[in-house]
Order: sequence, then structure tokens, then C-alpha cells
Amino acid sequence: MRIAIVADACDPPTNGVIRTLRTLTACLEAEGHRVLLVLPPGFLSVPCPSQPDIRLAIAPWPRLRRLIDDFRPEAVHVATEGPLGIAARRLCLKRGWPFTTMFTSKFAETIHARLRIPVGLTWAALRWFHAPATRTMVATDSLRAELAARGFRDLATCARGVDTTLFRPRADADLGLPRPVSLYVGRVAPEKSVEDFLRLDLPGTKVVVGDGPDRARLEAAYPEAVFAGTQRGEELARHYAAADLFVFPSRTDTFGLVVLEALASGLPVAAYPVTGPVDIIGGTDAGVLDDNLQKAAVAALAIPRDRPRRLAETFSWEKVTQQFLAALAPIPSRLGAASRDAPATSAIR
Repeated sequence: MRIAIVADACDPPTNGVIRTLRTLTACLEAEGHRVLLVLPPGFLSVPCPSQPDIRLAIAPWPRLRRLIDDFRPEAVHVATEGPLGIAARRLCLKRGWPFTTMFTSKFAETIHARLRIPVGLTWAALRWFHAPATRTMVATDSLRAELAARGFRDLATCARGVDTTLFRPRADADLGLPRPVSLYVGRVAPEKSVEDFLRLDLPGTKVVVGDGPDRARLEAAYPEAVFAGTQRGEELARHYAAADLFVFPSRTDTFGLVVLEALASGLPVAAYPVTGPVDIIGGTDAGVLDDNLQKAAVAALAIPRDRPRRLAETFSWEKVTQQFLAALAPIPSRLGAASRDAPATSAIR
């Protein structure tokens, strides 16, 4: 199948959306599908306000239409609600093509945290965006239930997986810091509640991996913490493996891919009992969920490292790929779907 995936996402390594899409693309291609991954690089773009490592495409319609027409997709998936996503949505509606979307972030709470825009307005905009989709994919069952209660329709669960080869326990991993090492990985931004982690009274060392608009303020306010900046690949995996505890303080994420990476690295997880952690860790012995994050972190430190690893091994990208394919909405040939002699895989990387 020829699948066009459109997303307003770039490549910070702690951005779960782009990492999910790149891994999913690789899995789809490994199964013989052809994927056009349309991203902001290649379009005229500007930095997103308050989040400059995310680029927003300007007037993407002509180039996006040309890319889609050249590719001749058999299915279109719109992964984000930004300018490229809106343009792809418009193209599908204009041509009468069915399409799917993906709900990846609670933007209402994120935007409110940064710009104080009322959450009701943003939720209304999100409902408008996703309403025409044949299906809207969500990462967890708890998010599916929440969105249904907010008036979203035609929801399908498409979970996340983890690379258990890259992210694994490493006996020799050591950051040279006083232990135990408590770790946070992700954007350093207001909606991530990183300060909830930094305020905890824990022994050893707190390490923050990632960057974002709150980093300078938090680095000045918490000089005892180690801010390691953005890490990629093996270095990111080594930071996970060298830690003793992973703390996930966000209340706004829809999943938390970093939670899976931490579990695969053998780290017990402390988090709030919210969407994402509840779906991954709830009912298991691999972490502790509590509205009192201090209590959760102290209790999680006592969990043996083999338990998180066992849980992570149940999250397969192969299963995610099958869920994604099952939720797609093929374009009927009478509406102009792709012929089967179109060119080989094309992507904007």
C-alpha cells in the first residue's frame, strides 16, 4: 500500500511524535509498504512561538498538493494539527478522500500553560480538525475514553512500541555522578512539569536530558541538578542505563514514549496516575503511580530492575504497525487512488 503521512514535526530527539513516525515508517517499509513522510523540512517555515525547535510551514498548500499528486497515495494519514496537517486535511476533503488522523498531544492544556488561551477554545478547534476523519488514532485506551467523553468520534487505539535492542540495561553504564541517579528525559517546557521533578527530595543526583524554553530558568534555580542537554542514539540510551530511577512528571502527555524507553533500560518509573503512565504501568510492578510524586519516587527506587525490562518487552512495534494498518482508511480507486506502477518510496526526511 502507498501511504502518505503528513506531520508538523521536526527532529528533536526527545520529540516522541517524530520518533514514533520515523519508527512506524521504517516498520511499514520493512513490510513492503511505500511511505511518503511529509515534514516541515523542504517547506518555507518559521519557528513555532515558544518552541523554536519546531518549525511551522508557511503556505504549504501548493507544494504539499504536488507531493501528494506525484506519490499517488492509497491512504492518507494526518498526524498533527499544524499548517501541514490542515493543508492535508483540506486536500482530502476537497477530493472526497477518506483519511485518518492521530491525536498526539493535549494541546489545550499545553497552549493554556504557555499562552493562557482558554482550554475550551482549543478543545473546540481540535474537535473541528478531527471530525471529518474516518478514524482518529489514539495511543491509549484511557485517552480514547477521555476524547469520547469530549465529543470525539470514530476513535481507534494505536499504541507505541520501543526498541529493546537500543534501550537495554548496561552493566557498565555510569555517568560518574553520586547515586542513586534520578532521570528525566523530554522537553524542558512548562507543560511538562519538570519542576515537579526538580523539587523532589531524593538522595543522589537528579539529571535532566533534553532542552526547551524552561531550561535556563530551571538550571539557574536548581544548580545541584545536572542538565545534560539533548542526547541522541547510543548516548541517550547510555543516560537511561546509567540511571536508577525515571521520573515522569507530565500530566499533559498522551502516552510518554520516554517511559517505555526507561522501562526497556531497566528503570523503575515514578509518575502521576494520568493518561499514559496509567496505561503503561498501571496494574504492574514496574513503577509507582501516585498524586504524591515524592512518595512515588521513593517507593519506585526499591523496585528491582528486571521488572521494568520485562514489561517493556511486551510493547512491540510489530503490533503497533498492524494496529496502524487496520485503522487506515484506503482511498477507493474511483476517487483517484494510486495506481500500482507508481515510483518507489519517496520521503522528505
